[in-house]
Amino acid sequence: MNIIVEERLISFKELEQKVFKYVCELGCEITRIILESYDKELAASRDSRQYRDKGGRKTSIKAVYGEVEYWRRVYQTSLEDGEKAYVYLLDKAMQMDKIGLISTNLAEKIAMTVTESPYRVAADAISSTCGQSISAGGAWNMMQRLGERISEEEEHGVKQMNADQLEGTKEIPVLFEEMDGVWLHMQDKNHKKMKKQEMKVFTMHEGWDAEKEKQNRSTLVGKRMLAGMEKSGEFHEKREACIRKEYNADEICQRILNGDGGGWIKEPYDPEVIFQLDRYHIYQETLRKISDKEAQGEIRRLLDAGKPDEMLEYIKVYATSLESQDEKDGRSKKARELYKYLDNNRNGLLPYDKQGKEIPEPPAGVIYKGMGVQENQNCTVITLRMKNRRMRWPEKGANNLAKALYRKENRELIETIGRYTDGLIFTL
Repeated sequence: MNIIVEERLISFKELEQKVFKYVCELGCEITRIILESYDKELAASRDSRQYRDKGGRKTSIKAVYGEVEYWRRVYQTSLEDGEKAYVYLLDKAMQMDKIGLISTNLAEKIAMTVTESPYRVAADAISSTCGQSISAGGAWNMMQRLGERISEEEEHGVKQMNADQLEGTKEIPVLFEEMDGVWLHMQDKNHKKMKKQEMKVFTMHEGWDAEKEKQNRSTLVGKRMLAGMEKSGEFHEKREACIRKEYNADEICQRILNGDGGGWIKEPYDPEVIFQLDRYHIYQETLRKISDKEAQGEIRRLLDAGKPDEMLEYIKVYATSLESQDEKDGRSKKARELYKYLDNNRNGLLPYDKQGKEIPEPPAGVIYKGMGVQENQNCTVITLRMKNRRMRWPEKGANNLAKALYRKENRELIETIGRYTDGLIFTL
């Protein structure tokens, strides 16, 4: 501190940097003293017959204010089967076996920053605002381990579901489910360009908050998400386990599914589920396949009027009227592609509440209205972070980041990190 005071007049920026560095160094020193003092107390109060002192070992932990180096004693003990084992009483007492070489606080900062910014930007931000220097590779490694652990947790949930051990108890009249895919640019392990792959994204909720609707705010009740690069069968198992962990699925009166009509979305559902073809995708596909503004307007008018059969007939007639001998004229072909897409999803062209099926009354404080939230969820949770930045992803890297992104949206990321920040996972 005297060095700072005695120096020539400097800018506030330089002063701030020096003070910050000094405080971080002081924090590291204080932490070292506390840890080593506690280790001495544990040594004095231990059962010396059970734990034989085998001397001190030097180690370190990465904290938000820097890397703390300290000494702690290792002890020899015996397991129940008589085998020798070596333990650190300090690690056990302070749950350092769980925190390991990087503190939970630092892991939280890295994860929260990475979910907002590219790895290199996140590493620079952490390094400039903490006393700890983190590389882009270090941040990447940490997120891969975290994502892998979340995937393992999902797989465990599937095993529990298959063994009838999931204990979701909440009972609701209606469960709204929406699914869609986000296409990502991919690369192999050598960073070579690969074909795009689809990330699967799922959102479930119980309806919309009635009080928030009075304030012109659309808020989902009980919203939970799931995302990943798994094959469709594996993803649906995880999706169903997610539902059954929260709800008594056998007592849900009606499940309603909104999607783009993709085969992977509808394949696991039984006929009792109400399927609705997502309105956004209908409008989007119409614009892609039909260039004539008047025809676009008529198709949308018939759809919005609840006349799907008339709409399909109109598209068929329109496609026939455009038939041409000119091989370069693809208007009729595109119109027929639109017809096929809509006809394949004919049972979902009407909104769920217009399909003539009985919908249970919503519980108090909840209202039911038109579905179609998935596209917005895709954008805010996945797309803003993983697309439109000239990014390419390895499949595992994309999957692991997706796990952190959806856990963050579910407000579970910090709690998840608290469970999984161990030295083997978060060594940078």
